[in-house]
Amino acid sequence: MSRAALVVIDVQESFRQRPIWAYGSNPDIVGQVDRLVRTARGRGDLVVWVLHAEPGTGGVFDPALGHVRLIDGLAPGEGEPTLVKTSHNAFTTTNLQQLLTLAGVCDVTVCGIRTEQCVETTTRVGADLGYRMTFVTDATMTFPIPHRDLPETAGLAEVLADPRTLSNEEIVRRTEYALAGRFATVRTVDEVTGAVRAGARS
Repeated sequence: MSRAALVVIDVQESFRQRPIWAYGSNPDIVGQVDRLVRTARGRGDLVVWVLHAEPGTGGVFDPALGHVRLIDGLAPGEGEPTLVKTSHNAFTTTNLQQLLTLAGVCDVTVCGIRTEQCVETTTRVGADLGYRMTFVTDATMTFPIPHRDLPETAGLAEVLADPRTLSNEEIVRRTEYALAGRFATVRTVDEVTGAVRAGARS
């Protein structure tokens, strides 16, 4: 019998060090991820934790600063691997695929920070590798994206005031639209944990 796995991507302190954290799409990201983790453990699924690092950059993702760690309230259980990646997706610079293969995993559920970036790219790569992917949309978090023509020197206030800035809601909507039915099944935490029947969203 094949196993399932939950991959938790980049729910790390690095993001909380950024001013834009207060404008994130999902203030309860830790609580939602914790629900998924508890459910996965109860089912005997593999739980894999992934952190993003940018060594030598001096930024919040530089391990030397101490922020490349899980946000308080989350912690790996016994035997649950923690991988550190340097690419957006969780496969390219880690041994995630090897871990999943050795564990006999065919079904992979993903959640984490940067809905449209790290979580989405992991979903797409996982689908290309042949895994049946589930994208838990309300266990992801993202932040407003400035327009490409806005100068890199623009401050947070300018980004938020710019009508061209892509809102959190629009980012999530576009990501779900791009993934659903082609790369993944899109589910909510309630659906995955069994709090509601899958597909019963209003």
